[in-house]
Amino acid sequence: MVSLLEEKNISYVTIEYLKTPLSVEEILNLSKKLNKKPIDFVRKNDQSFKENSLGFNVLNDIKMAELIVKHPKILERPIVVKGKKAIIGRPPENILKLFE
Repeated sequence: MVSLLEEKNISYVTIEYLKTPLSVEEILNLSKKLNKKPIDFVRKNDQSFKENSLGFNVLNDIKMAELIVKHPKILERPIVVKGKKAIIGRPPENILKLFE
């Protein structure tokens, strides 16, 4: 993904979410920008998710955001944000939709 951004001369800032964890508020803000519920941008096959998400179908957005804060590795990545919109960068070509 980085090489694609550089190839297109798109400047970017990398947020190392494991070193600087996101807050519940930031997760909910990402949710709005992605136009997805927090449950829709987690790695459901990740062991941390499987071990800690009992009844995830009934968790509200705030509880799911709290789970992401507590176990940040379950966050789907990369997520690219531009202004009021965001997109999950898988496959990497998805990010180009933000810059059209």
